[in-house]
Amino acid sequence: MFNNTAEILRIAVTLDEESSSIQAGPSRPSRTKTKHNPCLPSRLPSTAFLQREADAIVPRSLKLARQRSPSPSLTGPSEPEDDEELISPLEDSHMEIDPTQKRSRKHSISSVFSTLSSATSNSLRSLSSPRSKASRPWSEPESYEVLSAIERKDIMFLMEVRDRAFHLLLQPSGGVTPLVHAMRVGGVGKTHQEVAIVILGAFSRYINHLTDEELASPKTKPILKKLRTNLKLAIDYGMQAEQRDLIASFLQTLVMSEGDQWVRSTVASVAYALRDSINGRPIETAETAIRGYAKTNLGKVKVNAALDEYIANATSDLVMMAAWSLALASVEGEPIPTYYFARDDRVYKAFSEATYKQREAIKVKVPRRLRRQLKILEEVMEGRVISTQSKVEVLARKLDEGEEL
Repeated sequence: MFNNTAEILRIAVTLDEESSSIQAGPSRPSRTKTKHNPCLPSRLPSTAFLQREADAIVPRSLKLARQRSPSPSLTGPSEPEDDEELISPLEDSHMEIDPTQKRSRKHSISSVFSTLSSATSNSLRSLSSPRSKASRPWSEPESYEVLSAIERKDIMFLMEVRDRAFHLLLQPSGGVTPLVHAMRVGGVGKTHQEVAIVILGAFSRYINHLTDEELASPKTKPILKKLRTNLKLAIDYGMQAEQRDLIASFLQTLVMSEGDQWVRSTVASVAYALRDSINGRPIETAETAIRGYAKTNLGKVKVNAALDEYIANATSDLVMMAAWSLALASVEGEPIPTYYFARDDRVYKAFSEATYKQREAIKVKVPRRLRRQLKILEEVMEGRVISTQSKVEVLARKLDEGEEL
């Protein structure tokens, strides 16, 4: 017989320890304190703003889609039947697209809504039903409210005003226009420069959306006159306050507000200089014209780098537009649209595409002198290694001084 007392005591101690640990429960690690990192989310666009963008984009997108591959499924049952811009697919299939129809002068600022699909627009249309619009009726603000929005940097409100009551962006309040107020509030620090750019973009957008008939309308002329007055006041204030960053943009918008007449007449003068083999100086003619326009509208302005670059860009554009207009007497093609003038490299792209498409016809039909001028313009204006001012200097040596001609 064995004495197992010691073994029983050891087992009893082990069981007691396990039971005490179970009652106490597992120990949990202490939680680390969360660090506070507050953030202010950006304000989302209003439903009305999204709806306007969709209404402007979707009809054009549908029309382009039908032109590529007419299909009844593109329109969908939810599209309004009385929309003037929407043509039924059956009618569209019997129509030929005429490229010489009413020219579009629209030029849009980059928008995040340019990629909205038709499905997205339909959902937005359902969200912005007449019932929801009735709950938030639009009431035209006062002029002082526009100035207050500028001080708050309320871009969304200003874009609402741009779309619904554009004239308020031209209306002075307390002796100051909205554009000048944005420049004045910003001061030396230019804290409100983005607001001034939004207002300037609204001016440009209004001009770009005008058709030829609207430009000639008696109702439009007073608005354009006010717009030019606003720009000239902004130019004067910019000169006094040493805010010259936007002067070139002001001048560009001024040229746009003149319509096609000034650009067409200047292109004709440069074309005459290109034809004149004895006294013709096309670069000098173009540069003199644009500097004269700047002097008339800017007064005794101290030329800065931005203005110099604009003048060089405008000079090269005038010469390319004039050269291509002369080539159209011998080859088929369309004139370079005047609303491309002095807008980055739009004229150069249109010029290079047109000359490339007609390169074989140019070799055979275009006179030798003009053919060499077109070649020089293509070679000099190509690339981004050198500035536009340097390119214009090279063109002056070759076209005005007769180098390599």
